[in-house]
Amino acid sequence: MGNPLTAVPMRAARWSAEHPWRAIGAWVALVAFAVGLAMAIPTAETTDADYRVGESGRADAMLAEADLHGPDTESVLITADPADTALDRQEATAVAAEVTAAAREVGDVAAVGAPQWDGDRTALLVPIEMTEDAEDAAALQAAVDDVAAAHPGLQVREAGDLSIDDAIDERVGEDLRTAEVTSVPVTLVLMLLAFGALIAAGIPVLLAATSVAATIGLMAPLSHLVPSDPTVASMIVLIGMAVGVDYSLFYLKREREERARGSSTLEAVEIAAQTSGHSILVSGGAVIAAMAGLFLVTDATFNSLATGSILVVAVAVLGSITVLPALLVKLGRWADRPRVPLLWRLNRRLTDRLGRGGISRRLLGPVLRHPAVALLLGGAVVVGLAVPALGMTTHTSTLETLPTSIPEVRTVAELSSRYPAEEGAGATVVVRSEGASAAEIDAALAELSAAAATDDDFVASGRGVTTSADGTTSTLALGLPYPETDERVDDALRDLRTDLAPAALADLDAEYAVGGPAAESLDFSERQSGRLALVVGFVLLLTTLIMLLSFRSLVLAGISSVLNLASVGAAFGALTLVFQHGWLSGALDFTSPGFVIDWIPLFVLVVLVGLSMDYHVFVLSRVREHVAAGLPTRVAVARGWPTPPAW
Repeated sequence: MGNPLTAVPMRAARWSAEHPWRAIGAWVALVAFAVGLAMAIPTAETTDADYRVGESGRADAMLAEADLHGPDTESVLITADPADTALDRQEATAVAAEVTAAAREVGDVAAVGAPQWDGDRTALLVPIEMTEDAEDAAALQAAVDDVAAAHPGLQVREAGDLSIDDAIDERVGEDLRTAEVTSVPVTLVLMLLAFGALIAAGIPVLLAATSVAATIGLMAPLSHLVPSDPTVASMIVLIGMAVGVDYSLFYLKREREERARGSSTLEAVEIAAQTSGHSILVSGGAVIAAMAGLFLVTDATFNSLATGSILVVAVAVLGSITVLPALLVKLGRWADRPRVPLLWRLNRRLTDRLGRGGISRRLLGPVLRHPAVALLLGGAVVVGLAVPALGMTTHTSTLETLPTSIPEVRTVAELSSRYPAEEGAGATVVVRSEGASAAEIDAALAELSAAAATDDDFVASGRGVTTSADGTTSTLALGLPYPETDERVDDALRDLRTDLAPAALADLDAEYAVGGPAAESLDFSERQSGRLALVVGFVLLLTTLIMLLSFRSLVLAGISSVLNLASVGAAFGALTLVFQHGWLSGALDFTSPGFVIDWIPLFVLVVLVGLSMDYHVFVLSRVREHVAAGLPTRVAVARGWPTPPAW
C-alpha cells in the first residue's frame, strides 16, 4: 500500500465503490462538459504556416509576406480516346476553345490561359486560374463535363489544386469514417464473444466511447495551444477504443475472477483496483511516454496526434479507476446479464473442456518445456522479419502513393509526365530585396535562369519571373524533368542551393531561398532523418524507466526494452516487404511506390511500443503477483499468462 501506483487506484476505487452514484454522475458531467466545450469553442486547425521547414519554409514565408502565393490553378487535359491511336488535333483545338469559353462563364474562374501542346503534340492543356476566394472547382468541373459529354471521341479531363485536394480529402474522410464506424460494432462483437453477456460486453465499449467523446471535446480549447490536424479525431477514436477497452477488459476480468472465487462485489473491486488498477496506471504511463516521443519531431501533425493520443489515454485511465469500479459495484452480478445463450454455453463448454486459459496454456506449454529452443526459434523469426528493414527507403507521399481509383490522381499523373515544367517536381527561387534594386534582382534571376537552362537537371517554366506589387520580392520558377521520387530531384535541388543560386545571387543585397514542393519534401526528409533514432532512444529510455520504477527490476525493464526494439525491427521489416517491395500488394489492392512514406515508421514506432507495453505490464504484473505468493517462476509464468474471462 506504500506504493503510490497501488495506492492511487485503491483509493479511487474505494471512494467510487462507496459513492457509486457520485462517481457515475461526475463521469457523465465530465463527458457532457467536454462535449459542450466542443460546441462552444471553435477548433483551431493547423495552417500551411505550421508545416514550414528549413529553407523551403523560409521561401514560403517570404512568398506569403509579399502576397505572391499564386492563385489555385486547374488544368484541363485534352487527349485522344484510349481506343484511338492518334489525336485529331483540329478537333482538340476546337474543344480547347469550347473549354476556354465555358470556363470564362464560371464565377470562380479568374483567367484562362492559352492552350499548350505537349512535346509530341499528342495532348493539349488549357490552364485555368481560379479566384482567390474559390473554395472548390465543382462549378468548373460541371462545365468541363458538359464539354466532354459533347465530344465522346476525346478525353477531356480536369484536375488541379482544388479538385485533387477535394477528391483526396473526400476519399480519406470516407476511409477514416468507415474505420471509426466499424471499430465500435466490431469491438462490441469481440466483447460479446469474450464475455457471452451483453452488459459485461458493453461496459468496456461504453467506457472507451465516452473517453473518446470527452477527449474530442477537450481538444477544442487545447487546439488553441496545439493546432489540431484534421486527422487527429480519427486517431483519438482508434487509440481511445484500443486502450479504453483494454483497461476496462483487464479490470473487469479480474473483478469477475475474484467474485468467482467467493469474494463479495466490493472485495472483488478492491482486489481488482490493487492489481489491475496498478497495471492500468503503469500501462497508461508507458503509452503516454511513447506518444510523447512524437513531440521530438517538432511537426504540426505529430504534435497534434501526440496531444490527442496522450489526452485520450489519460482520460481512459481516469475512467478505468473511477467510474468503472462504481459501475461494477452497482451492477454486481447483473454484469453477467443478459446472457447470450449460444455464446454463453459455448464459452462454458470450452472452459469445462480445456480449463481456464486452456488455449493459451496449450500454446505456452511447449515454450515453458523448452524455453531455450523457443527463444532461439522466436528470435530467428524476429531477426528474419527485421533484416529487410535495413534496406528501407523512405520518401514523402507523392502521386504514386495516392489511389489511382481517384480520377483526378490519374489526370495529374499524366499531366506531370506530359508537362514536367508545369506539373512535375519544381523549384521556386524567392528573392527579397534588402537594398538591391528591382533591376539588379531581375538581372540576377535572368542569369540564374540562363545557368539553369544549360543544366540538364532543370527545364524552363512558362511562369518565369514574378514580382510582388511593391517590387520588393521576386520569384523564379524552374522545372525539374524527373519524377518526384527520382533521386536526381534532391541532387538537383542541392546543386541549385549550393552552386547555381549563390553564383547568381550571393553578391546581391538581398535575402534568397529555394522553395517549392520538391524542396519542401527534401527539407522534411532531411529534418526527419535524424529524428527517428532520437525518438527511438527517447521512447525506449522513458518506457524502460517506467518499467524499472514499477517492477523494481533492471532485468525485467531491460528485457521489455529489448522485446520492444525487436518488435519495432520486425514491424519495420514487414513495412519494407509490403509497401516498398510490394509483397501482398495484390491481396491488399495497392500498387507499391517503391518506398515507405516517411512519417509511417515514426508513427508505427510510438503506437507499437505504447500498446506492446500494455501487454508487458499486464502479463508481468500477474506473474510477479504469483511469484510473491510463493509459486515457482515457471508456474507463475504459466498462470500469469492472459486467460479468457472467468465464469
